[in-house]
Formats: sequence, structure tokens, C-alpha cells
Amino acid sequence: MIRMFRRNMRLHLVAAVGIAVAMPMLAATSASAQQATQTSIAVDAHDLNGRTQATLAMTVTSADGQPAAGTVALKDHGKPLAGFALDAEGHATGTMTLAPGDHLLSAVYTGDQAHLISSSESAPVRAVTGTTPDFSVSIAPATLTLKQGQSGSAVVSVTPINAASLTSPMFVTISCSGLPDQSKCTFTPENIQIPIGATTAITSSLVLSTQAPSLAKVEPAVSHESRPVAWAILLPGTLILGGFAFGARRRRFLSRMIVLGMVAFVTVLGTAACSPLYNYRNHGPPQNLPTPAGTYSVTITAQSSNGVTATTHTTTVGLTVTK
Repeated sequence: MIRMFRRNMRLHLVAAVGIAVAMPMLAATSASAQQATQTSIAVDAHDLNGRTQATLAMTVTSADGQPAAGTVALKDHGKPLAGFALDAEGHATGTMTLAPGDHLLSAVYTGDQAHLISSSESAPVRAVTGTTPDFSVSIAPATLTLKQGQSGSAVVSVTPINAASLTSPMFVTISCSGLPDQSKCTFTPENIQIPIGATTAITSSLVLSTQAPSLAKVEPAVSHESRPVAWAILLPGTLILGGFAFGARRRRFLSRMIVLGMVAFVTVLGTAACSPLYNYRNHGPPQNLPTPAGTYSVTITAQSSNGVTATTHTTTVGLTVTK
């Protein structure tokens, strides 16, 4: 018994040592399966009605020269501003209105199962300083990855610009667009107020919700109520057709007409029974469709109006939906 115990202990020890040695090798193999990537950014800044607008062009390529897929985050001095979905060629473009002052913009590729994370070189931009009350908008995190049926959250920050020049509080409404099918976004709060003289950012919580596939089917409530109008049409019509059929024994022509009429009558009933409304009422709605898998650039819009002119600024969040 003692010898058998010692033998089992040796076997367990050898197995443990083997697992300890194999795990780093497996991890290294998994890491080597991901290709290195290279991210670049080009910024074209120009003045637009006293504000600095930056046009962005970002590109991500893998070590084999092929375009990468997924999302890329735009950062300013390391802080997230926006997120974008890469197209089939590994490119992403967008525009941002920059707050007055110095900026250091960079693009960060978030990576995926086949590609490693990478960052671009920083591009310095100096935005003009004005006196008109305004605001800028950003979002953090700039990218979200959700499985079908999951929800994710981010924080939208609205930063006042020259709020000391306000004569009354500025109200900003936040909304989103560009969502994939079977998904939705909610903001808490949806409307924010910028007080006179405010200098710190005011935030709103964003929740992005997706939908999972479902095989459940809602069965409609069975209704047994009578249909007096339907019976008022069907019963007389049936009796008339029956009378025609009885008298048609001696009239061949009338018999043929009656047959055609009965065929048309049955066709009408079949068409009504196969209509979408009939199918919905009697068989219920179809199964829930999932949010399509893919990458999307969801636009976050912040808009304020003084009753004469509207001020609108946007940012984007890169959304990846997986199965």
C-alpha cells in the first residue's frame, strides 16, 4: 500500500510539473497566433466659424500587409475622445470640433482575436480660442464590445467653453444615431444644463443595449367572440350558391358559372386566411431577431439652441457586436 501511494504521488507530481511547463508554452503559442499591427493617423485642422474642426483619417494594417478589422479609439493626451469602426480596407474617418487650446491626438487600435493592439504617433493640434459660448463633447470608453443580448455603458462628457459669456444657462440635448438593427441607446440624463460661468465637464450616462436571438414565440390569446358581420355575409352567400347549384341541373351554362363563382369564393377566403394580419392574429409574432454581428460607428450628438441658432457637436463610439 505504501509503495502504491508513493507511486501515485510521483505520477501526480510529474503531471503537475508537465502542466506548469506547458501552460507558458501554450500562452506563447496563442500570443504568436496574433499578428502585430501598425496604426497611423492623419489630422487636418482648419477654422470653421471661429472653431477648430479636425478631419481625421486613421489606418490599421497587420504585419502581412492586410487591413485589420475592429475598432479604433481617438485619444487626446491619452484621454478618450471618440471611437470609430474600421471599414473593409482598415480605414476609419471622422470629424471632431476641438476645444480651444493645445491637443495631442493619437489613434489606438483595440485589437481582436487575430491582431494585437497598436498605437499611432501623436499629432499635435492647436485649436483657436474665441469668446463665443460653446461646448465640446467626448465619450469614454471610446469603444465597446458586446455579445448579442448584452448591454454596455459609457460616459458622455459635455465640457463648457467660454461659459462666463453666457447670459442664461445653456441647455444641451444628447441623442444617438447609426445604431445597428435590434439595438437601442438611452441617456441619463438626456438633457443637461450648463450654468453661467461653468468650467467643469457635465456628464451623462449612456447605455447601449443589444438583442439576443430567441426561439420563444408569443402565442396570441384565442378569441371565441362571434362575428355577426361575417356570418351575415357567409350564410346568405352560401345559401344563394346552393340554390344556384340546385337549379343548375338543367342549365349547363349556369352550372359552369356557379363553379367559377365557388372557386372565386374559396380563393378569397384562402387569401384572407393567408394575409399577414390573419397570420399575426392567429399565430403570433415571429421569433425575436438578434442584433447583427459586426462593427459600427454610433454617432453621439449634443445639440443646444438659443431659439435662433442651433449649436451641434458630435462624437462617436466604436461598437463591436459578437455572437
